[in-house]
Amino acid sequence: MMDTVSLTEKVREIMEQKDFSGVVMCKHNSQTLFQLVRGYANRSDELLNDINTRFGIASGCKLFTAVSICQLVEQGEFTLDSKLKDVLNLTFPAWDPDITVHQLLTHTSGVPDYFDEDIMDDFSALWKDRPVYMMRNLSDFLPMFQHLPMKSAPGELFHYNNAAFIVLGLIVEQYTGVAFTTYVEEHIFKRCGMQHSGYFLTDQLPRNTAIGYIDADDGTWTSNIFSIPVQGGADGGAYVTAPDMIRFWDALLEHTLLGEEMTRYLLTPHAHDEDGEYYGLGIWLELREEEIFKTHVMGFDPGVSFMSGVYPKHRVQLVVISNEESGPYPITLAVEEALG
Repeated sequence: MMDTVSLTEKVREIMEQKDFSGVVMCKHNSQTLFQLVRGYANRSDELLNDINTRFGIASGCKLFTAVSICQLVEQGEFTLDSKLKDVLNLTFPAWDPDITVHQLLTHTSGVPDYFDEDIMDDFSALWKDRPVYMMRNLSDFLPMFQHLPMKSAPGELFHYNNAAFIVLGLIVEQYTGVAFTTYVEEHIFKRCGMQHSGYFLTDQLPRNTAIGYIDADDGTWTSNIFSIPVQGGADGGAYVTAPDMIRFWDALLEHTLLGEEMTRYLLTPHAHDEDGEYYGLGIWLELREEEIFKTHVMGFDPGVSFMSGVYPKHRVQLVVISNEESGPYPITLAVEEALG
């Protein structure tokens, strides 16, 4: 097993070098190896982050969407092979009629995206002509992609896609009769004991929630309140604490959220991105020598950076969560180097 004392010191050094703001938590066999906290949750009032500070996790919560869909599949509402046109009472005139739920979950549906990372890299640019405070429901995103043509044929290739997860969230809403965020909070967060997590409004954040910060090259900074939708949804935007994220991993792997067979299928590589990176259902899988080295999620938005994973062979869980735009990667890398 790795030298915890040396690793803790190494991570602390990286946090200082990178001026990291956030929380790092690492566990082994449910025992805390180390937890480190640095920076401000609120810079203006100099309120420090603590271990239970809530942070936005951007796309890190696509896994919550996948679990929600899989719960409905287990209940017999539809199957993963069901076609989109048969499970959602919405029309997408230019889309292929053979798109399946499985393809939406694995980023292989070929549907157009409202934020296509192949052609744009500034997420905040989306909101220059579309007020972020109006983006409160999943349906508010539909005008951004509903009538666009397919990007590729269904099942042809992997292409990371936010719009596909908006559509999945709309499926959840149709079958449950409640808002997607309400469903996740009730059937995932509450079941996991994630009592500090939720889909909070950026202009109504509860106490001990970190404000996301965007740093400019000239040393000035702004909050991210005008750069992300006012409320998160099926493609990203929940707020969690580091301990709550560990609770989620425990619940998922102990089959509290899904049955054993469905959990195994969710954590199976279904699509290949590049090199050793694969995608399951709403989750990234890194393979080394044909074995799963890491199952993980990550999210990056203006003022948000997050990486969290489970290393099955080493029985290690890691959460690195920040209210700045970068920082988790070098810390995650240091832990992985220590695992060997």
